Amino acid sequence: MHELHNQRNMKKYFFALLFILQLAPATLLAQAESNMVYMFSYFKNNGEDGLHLAYSNDGLTWLALKHDSSFVTPTVSKDKLMRDPCIIRGADGLFHMVWTVSWQDRGIGHATSKDLVHWSTLQYIPVMEHEPTALNCWAPEVIYNTHTKEYMIYWATTIPGRFANTDTLGDEKYNHRIYYSLTKDFKTFTTATLLYNKGFSVIDATIQPNGKGYVMFLKNETLKPVAQKNLHTATSNTLTGAYSEPSATITGNYWAEGPTAIKIKNNWMVYFDKYTQGKYGAVTSTDLKVWKDISDEISFPKGLRHGTVFTITRDEFDKWFGE
Repeated sequence: MHELHNQRNMKKYFFALLFILQLAPATLLAQAESNMVYMFSYFKNNGEDGLHLAYSNDGLTWLALKHDSSFVTPTVSKDKLMRDPCIIRGADGLFHMVWTVSWQDRGIGHATSKDLVHWSTLQYIPVMEHEPTALNCWAPEVIYNTHTKEYMIYWATTIPGRFANTDTLGDEKYNHRIYYSLTKDFKTFTTATLLYNKGFSVIDATIQPNGKGYVMFLKNETLKPVAQKNLHTATSNTLTGAYSEPSATITGNYWAEGPTAIKIKNNWMVYFDKYTQGKYGAVTSTDLKVWKDISDEISFPKGLRHGTVFTITRDEFDKWFGE
């Protein structure tokens, strides 16, 4: 009888242990996510006052930092703007930021920071100076390639006549394509190369790793004969392409631009500027195919414009931004 009692106790212990082990991954996941703070870099108005930052604990409610004043004053290019700021954490442990410096210049801006508060001297990178007729360099982004140990900077540029069959289908004189340049040290750069051209004007590309490949979120900038002004995805096995034809639109019956994406738990979250409505929107998906609009569930600081979502640890947040 005593032996039977011990066996029953062992069974209870075994099932209790099994139950705890089943819960452990979810508990660890919750702990891991609670240790992260979501950050959003953005600009306001025309980008003349520089970098703004907001934060969120859940990816839905966003609050401005530093009373919504600027962290960096733009100083490069003739226009001295800081539009479309994109921030990533680099392999060197520094935060790297690139941005649009001007409506017309053939280069972009770059700076680094250890803490998102104090920034290096701002750098001008002349990525399209070798194309004398190029009209612009808009919405640059940067991503680190862990396989090749180099950074890829990519942006939208119009070169009149380069894709002449669609020169009259966009806004005014613009007919954009996405280009890229590679660098290991932000001192030397490869000559700009075409990254995405599927026969239509495209801007605001942003790329995220996805399994063994990559997913690009992009804006179809076509205006005529039927306006698109919507967001799509494209995929590639390698960072520099070739990328697929665009997916069906992932946004609704409104004009959208400036996508930025992050995976929260198992959900892809894509934030974007509903620029004709003066507010931000968001869509979410678990498979990058079926999308749900959750624009009514998010809130952002008033006047926030095109930026980038990324994460830092809660310890970093408390150290850099705590009162």
